[in-house]
Amino acid sequence: MTVVTIAPALQDRIRAVKLAIFDVDGVLTDGSLHYGPEGEDLKVFNTLDGHGLKMLMESGVELAIISGRSSKALARRAKDLRITQLFMGVDSKLQIFEALLANMSLSPAQSAGLGDDVIDLPFLTRCGFAACVPSAPVYVREHAHYITTAPGGHGAVREFCDLIMKSQGTWDAAFKKYLD
Repeated sequence: MTVVTIAPALQDRIRAVKLAIFDVDGVLTDGSLHYGPEGEDLKVFNTLDGHGLKMLMESGVELAIISGRSSKALARRAKDLRITQLFMGVDSKLQIFEALLANMSLSPAQSAGLGDDVIDLPFLTRCGFAACVPSAPVYVREHAHYITTAPGGHGAVREFCDLIMKSQGTWDAAFKKYLD
């Protein structure tokens, strides 16, 4: 991961995060759509991203995935990662975002989001810490507090997770257990 200097005001935003929300296509994947011989969709997920999600969850941050598309591959990936807050085939990501906050008794300032396109703006513009991948259109990047250096599906999620844990002071403990 590239060493990034974070402004104190942004660090304060990140320290408040209790819930991290992720888009799928273009974030958890590289955005490509692959179809199998029976028309089923196939998705490629990054294992480093997956382990970052596990570490972030173990650090005490709740995770949610909101996707405009439904996918058996995504359902399987979420199950493998033990992410229970999975919403697929969603027309209004804002509606899901607001319901998540209400159900968890959190304020928008306590949420973070990682997205890549206009469909993510309704929740990204309300998150305390909003991030996007570098391939996001300029009009999405303009609304982000942070733009990952790694692309979607190739380390962006891990970078985002590591950034939250480092800002919250939980990364050293999460990393140390692999050295003991």
